[in-house]
Amino acid sequence: MRVSAHIHNSMLRKLATATLLAGLLPITAAWAADLNLAYSSSATSMDPHFHNASQNIAVARNMFETLTQMDADSRIVPGLAKSWTKVDDTTWEFKLQAAKFQDGSDLTVEDVAWSLQRPNTIQNSPSSFAIYTRAIVKTEIVDPQTIRLITAKPYPLLPADLTSVFIVSKKASEGITSDKFATPEHMVGTGPYKFVSYTPDDRVVMSKFDGYWGGKPDWDNVTIRFMPNDGSRMTALLSGDVNAIENVPTPDIEKVKANPDLVYGAKKTHRMIFLFLDSGRETSPGVSAADGSAIAKNPLQDVRVRRAINMAIDRKAISERLMMGLAYPTNNMATDQMMGFDPALENVPFDQEAAKKLLAEAGYPDGFRLVLGTPNNRLLNDERVAQAIAQMLTRIGIRTEVDAVPFSAINTKGNKGEFSAVMMGWGVQTAEAS
Repeated sequence: MRVSAHIHNSMLRKLATATLLAGLLPITAAWAADLNLAYSSSATSMDPHFHNASQNIAVARNMFETLTQMDADSRIVPGLAKSWTKVDDTTWEFKLQAAKFQDGSDLTVEDVAWSLQRPNTIQNSPSSFAIYTRAIVKTEIVDPQTIRLITAKPYPLLPADLTSVFIVSKKASEGITSDKFATPEHMVGTGPYKFVSYTPDDRVVMSKFDGYWGGKPDWDNVTIRFMPNDGSRMTALLSGDVNAIENVPTPDIEKVKANPDLVYGAKKTHRMIFLFLDSGRETSPGVSAADGSAIAKNPLQDVRVRRAINMAIDRKAISERLMMGLAYPTNNMATDQMMGFDPALENVPFDQEAAKKLLAEAGYPDGFRLVLGTPNNRLLNDERVAQAIAQMLTRIGIRTEVDAVPFSAINTKGNKGEFSAVMMGWGVQTAEAS
């Protein structure tokens, strides 16, 4: 059971969240030659085609670029493609910028064709970038700066999908597996910063690329440090050890806002937080009877049980008390910024008494036991939110234990089918729900 394979039809409870950033004033090129950032979760790979996870993408975008880009208002704008046109119902034509790779070689249409094919060849990806290239059935090189992408049927979302596929140097990456990618010889993109080094679970170091086609980079050197501990990130910020952090701990937000030496910012994202429930298997490893004994049939297969879980969770309380208004309840698998958002969908009401009745109707008047998995270093307040959900479920008779593990373990355990329930985040880069 791959956790990522069941996102669309297994969502029960969602919160849309904001991304939070705080930094020392002023963060400008004149202030210092080096920029030091602290991210709340570690990259899982340097290969920009291996693992479609936001922390990997956030690192990769400094070194690699895409044909099209999404601006801050979710509009598709030129990237390495300076223009694109729809030739016919199944053919898109892209004209390239005159860009250079960080090794001094020119960006070519061959590099683009290679980069759009490479995600399909990546082995053992926890979440594949191939979802963004699967519509392409053929590439045609028109001239040295023009490429045509052909789809099997009309596919108007292709320019949006291509905002998520990084262009790599074919010469530098051909024949290189993901585990061997993290070297300056292979990490060759067209972005404003060049790869210097990567220390897993610690940091990525980059230096400016003077040949960047998009203008002079602001910083000589950029270091991204991975600090999953909230207190450590805040300490590093306040001490000046780093210039900016993401995911400001919610208990510290007012303190940050009141500090004249800090700038605080928040912006709504495309991320939804949801519960994946294992409704597909007759038995599930994290479910047991109320007394802890084995249970004959997986209760999560019963829609009444799933609805009871949905009704038992007080999303408003989570949004206001734990997230301090930086998340909001939604019954869409899309935010209101995204194509596909349906404002007519109403949230399932919070009603624990009705939830208890549904459990009894389903044959579980005494409830049952459930283990809820959650990352503890990935999402803002992830473990705290999971613990709150566990308490709410316990009140209706589903005695819930939280299994909080690092994000890397979520993927490993999920792919092995070890979860019956897990809290996840989904934030599509294309701003389109499908």
